[in-house]
Amino acid sequence: MSQVVTARVDAETAAKLDRLAENYERTRSWMVARAIKRYADEGCAYLDFVQEGIDAVARGEVVSHEEIESEFADLVARRKSAA
Repeated sequence: MSQVVTARVDAETAAKLDRLAENYERTRSWMVARAIKRYADEGCAYLDFVQEGIDAVARGEVVSHEEIESEFADLVARRKSAA
């Protein structure tokens, strides 16, 4: 079931929206709904990703800066010796 959302946009944005709607043979409403869905989906995916990191830190699943530097230095040394 859909819900009604009202938003005000400037004339330039409305004109662009109309241009897109005409090009895709869709209504302005359809275009707005798709844009909002995409924005909401991407925003929520980002929030979920951030929460995964927060949860990992809470579980102690972290690597220190020093460990990363050491692993990187080892990788560089191996690459140099292989060259």
